[in-house]
Amino acid sequence: MTTDLKIRELGSRVGEEIAVSPWVDMPQERIDLFAKATEDFQWIHVDPQRAKSSPFGTTIAHGYLTLSMLPKLIESTFEFSDRKMGVNYGLNKVRFTAPVPAGARIRGRFTLAKYEKLADGGVQTTWAVTLEREGGDKPVMVAETISRHYF
Repeated sequence: MTTDLKIRELGSRVGEEIAVSPWVDMPQERIDLFAKATEDFQWIHVDPQRAKSSPFGTTIAHGYLTLSMLPKLIESTFEFSDRKMGVNYGLNKVRFTAPVPAGARIRGRFTLAKYEKLADGGVQTTWAVTLEREGGDKPVMVAETISRHYF
């Protein structure tokens, strides 16, 4: 279920965790498709037999695959009902802090870190995002993502 948010009303919520996404599956098939799309076929991602002897005991998702799940996690978490358009503006920092084993589930926690009005009438939001793995003892990724919203 998505949370209906109004961009114009978010300014007072800086520093607050706004929402937590649903869990998303990270099966081997998704990892293989990402490898094919990016031509990154490192064995730790795509060779389950060889990966059994790795420190992880199985294949793991690419860090950039984990990062690329942000749009899906955001879309399944937020609906911004008072904007006409939103665009990704970039990232301030990204760290892949733990592996995502094939078959794991991840979700995102979204905290509004910054809210800035833009000269062109839009608003820029910076979100502190923590991705966690179901059953994991630490985050799998932390990032700051920046978006611009227009009315």
